[in-house]
Amino acid sequence: MDTRTSPHRLRLSQLRDALQAEGLDALLVPSADPHLSEYLPGRWQGREWLSGFTGSMATLVVARDRAALFADSRYWVQAERELQGSGIELVKIAAGTSPEHLAWLARELPRGSTVAVDGQVLGLAAHDALKSALDAAGIALRTDLDPLDAVWSDRPALPQRPVYEHQAPHAAVPRSAKLARLRQAMAEHGATHHFVSTVDDIAWATNLRGSDVECNPVFIAHLLLSADRATLFVGAGKVPADVGARLADDAIVLAPYADAGAALAALGVGDTLLVDPKRVTQGLRARVGAGCRVVEAINPSTLAKSRKTAEEAAFVREAMVEDGAAMCEFYAGFEAALARGERITELTVDERISAERAKRPGFVGLSFSTIAGFNANGALPHYRATPDAHAVIEGDGLLLIDSGGQYLGGTTDITRVWQIGQASAAMKRDFTLVLKATMNLSRARFPKGTLSPMLDALARAPLWAEGIEFGHGTGHGVGYFLNVHEGPQSISKAVPNADMAMQPGMVTSIEPGVYRNSQWGVRIENLVLNVPAATPEGNTFAEFLEFETLTLCPIDTRCLDMGLLRADEIAWLNGYHATVRERLAPKLGGAALAWLNERTQPV
Repeated sequence: MDTRTSPHRLRLSQLRDALQAEGLDALLVPSADPHLSEYLPGRWQGREWLSGFTGSMATLVVARDRAALFADSRYWVQAERELQGSGIELVKIAAGTSPEHLAWLARELPRGSTVAVDGQVLGLAAHDALKSALDAAGIALRTDLDPLDAVWSDRPALPQRPVYEHQAPHAAVPRSAKLARLRQAMAEHGATHHFVSTVDDIAWATNLRGSDVECNPVFIAHLLLSADRATLFVGAGKVPADVGARLADDAIVLAPYADAGAALAALGVGDTLLVDPKRVTQGLRARVGAGCRVVEAINPSTLAKSRKTAEEAAFVREAMVEDGAAMCEFYAGFEAALARGERITELTVDERISAERAKRPGFVGLSFSTIAGFNANGALPHYRATPDAHAVIEGDGLLLIDSGGQYLGGTTDITRVWQIGQASAAMKRDFTLVLKATMNLSRARFPKGTLSPMLDALARAPLWAEGIEFGHGTGHGVGYFLNVHEGPQSISKAVPNADMAMQPGMVTSIEPGVYRNSQWGVRIENLVLNVPAATPEGNTFAEFLEFETLTLCPIDTRCLDMGLLRADEIAWLNGYHATVRERLAPKLGGAALAWLNERTQPV
């Protein structure tokens, strides 16, 4: 395939001409924007535009004579398919944060070369690691330009959709109280100012929401706090006048989005700026005035928003009831349609499940694009059906559905696997092992402050015992009507740090899986809430936490291999289904209620 038939080869060729004109030998294109978001507005989807790879996480390196995409196991099959004909090689890495691209650059480029990366989208911590690796290899680094601008003629503009307020009662903590909390943290760090770029932190701190990023109710902005006021750098016209007036009541002033760098440059002697090195870009950090002292620490808002208040937790439970009711309505209709012989595809699943959620009170939108994968497609953890490539739900096998909703009172994320026709003994074995893994972690008790990665092995142990592993994390934090993926906690193989301590009020997913390439996939996911656990009498060493399972939806007992389950595991499953039935039945009637009662019968 040549440049006449591959738009990505043509784009790479044009980019290489631009690199040569600037005296550059390679360009690093991370999956990032100036806010280091997971999901990106179109303007910063340069990696996808250049390569054709549509996955949410990967790093692209384009050199003069070759190009490579670095992606982890969640995306290998997808990347191999989407990179065909592009001239880009796939480099398989262990995890999304693995630094293999640094070694690749040092190995493939001769000493004296120059690598470019747009500093406006390069995280400060990532910049430091990159510069260290390139310095050791005798390679120069430039972060002061964006070569994509020279070749991306129809590059999308900044999103212009309006900002709106997240209001009481669902916004249970007033904006003024949140700002006061951040200023207290600033004072504890000895800071006079605090700069925030991560859009979910800004949305939390201001009680504002938007729709600049697909499925995430956030808006593009920066925030600079001082002891007595805050400046919100946001696009012109995005904040309605009445909202702006209420912001002014809380001493928040509006400024043009592009002025954030100048405001940082204006800081000087006598100022101390608090920034999070993992949540600010090198380009913005470089703008800070020379006389300003900088303190690096995690954004206080990142810690604060991860710990839902009792009022917020109550609204989350209500959202879970509405979401669970939507699931029951969908599954009842889905199974009835299959029984009638209707043609159902993975796209149909997406359409119908979204339609049922849209009927529920407080629903705002999806929390991520629905994953509906039948048989072999279910083995791709981040699969997404398209009009050009999707499966019909027919015959025998397993259907994996991973979906979620944004509600005014919370964010949901649920994965279930359903038997279609007949499931084989091997399918049932995998399903039951994954359920055992989900239950093993769901039933855990652990000291308050336990570092979340330490819990990862509890979910993997039942699978490890059978020689099975999965390539993604076991659990991620979840926002409160915010991003479906939220830190700082992560139940995974990540290197733990003190910020990952498990605290009361945190909402986290539990989602182990088994993936049989080209055959089927199994993942069972619930969201859980950290709640205090009873401490045995006489134990004064530590307070303990346990998980309250928030997600309310039946688990398909037709897929069970009962011989693999212990009595205590059966009791947990029956108890869970009794809770699901009790909580959801008042919201349902007719066929959906009958389906719920059938699917929650004790085993």
